[in-house]
Amino acid sequence: MQNDSSQLTATDLEQFIKMFEPSKFKILSRGIEIRGISDLHKTMLSAKAIIDAMGLNLIVSHNAEMLSYRGFEVLYL
Repeated sequence: MQNDSSQLTATDLEQFIKMFEPSKFKILSRGIEIRGISDLHKTMLSAKAIIDAMGLNLIVSHNAEMLSYRGFEVLYL
């Protein structure tokens, strides 16, 4: 059972990457980190809209430390 949910989540992340097409990202154990965004707020809203529209089991995460490299994370739920 556990394998099925992790496989579903990995597929969700792959679908997100194909739709969002980030130019710079780092693969994390719990999702991806997207870096080098010029308009961070607009890009994060766009990522959230894609996740909501496609019904993906992902969330957008951001904290103050990520501001230094203009990035945010897309993580598994």
